[in-house]
Amino acid sequence: MIDPISISGTAPASDGGTAAELKAAAKAFEAVFVRQMIGSMRQASLGEDILSGGQAAEQFRSMQDSQLADAMAEQGGFGIAEMLERQFGGLAGEKRE
Repeated sequence: MIDPISISGTAPASDGGTAAELKAAAKAFEAVFVRQMIGSMRQASLGEDILSGGQAAEQFRSMQDSQLADAMAEQGGFGIAEMLERQFGGLAGEKRE
């Protein structure tokens, strides 16, 4: 069942999830988003790739992109996770520290 959206435009925070779970899910979403962005940038290859070694190099590049995206999301430089936490945590419009 879909939870109703309140008049303020945010979902109710009392859905059984904890703030820690919301934070983890928001960071995971940001990591997936950044991973997709890195993959798109890689597809636009504008020059010769250093690691043009076939399938093994492609696998390494994929793992490297995944780790980079996780690290970038953990630092929160994009702010996507924080915005998701505010939106789904019922804090839209409130300033967080």
